[in-house]
Amino acid sequence: RAISYIAEVVRELRGEYPDIKYHLHSGNEADVTERLDRGLIDFGILVQPADLTKYDCLHLPAEDTWGVVMRKDSPLAEKYAVTRQDLLELPLILSRQAIDGSKEDNEFINWFGSDFDKLNIVTTFNLMYNAAIMVEAGIGYAVGIDGITNTDVNSPLCFRPLEPGMTAGLDVIWKKYQVFTPAAELFLKRLQQRYA
Repeated sequence: RAISYIAEVVRELRGEYPDIKYHLHSGNEADVTERLDRGLIDFGILVQPADLTKYDCLHLPAEDTWGVVMRKDSPLAEKYAVTRQDLLELPLILSRQAIDGSKEDNEFINWFGSDFDKLNIVTTFNLMYNAAIMVEAGIGYAVGIDGITNTDVNSPLCFRPLEPGMTAGLDVIWKKYQVFTPAAELFLKRLQQRYA
């Protein structure tokens, strides 16, 4: 959902500078930071947990809710929220970023506590869209953030939040000591004016 914050700044700048062009690229933390490190993109948006130590960043004033995407015909869909205990025996589809144990204080791993090693992880993903296709095919339950997967009334899928609740922060990142083009510099200044 962080893109809605970015879209507000793009809309504002488009009114003043209609010749500025924007190029969006989607991916997980590794995809985004690799492109940033290679100079292929100016900015990235990372969902926490993520390693921000190499970058300058701007925390966006929003958090996404973690939960489980499942088929509407699943018995778990009858619940308002999903607990750790609910997930222990289920085939899970998890984000590679979320289960990266090399990150200090990984909130996702900490949420499961000592039960993390007991999880039945059947596949991992880097884009929630792919995980949703696996869920729809009946392969398992995808744990991710709300709003990425279509769970409207016509979808065979639904989303249930984790209980206790867990949220993910969102950060815009860029390389330290980056020399920007005038357009990228203007974009960053507007982001900082609006959200810093």
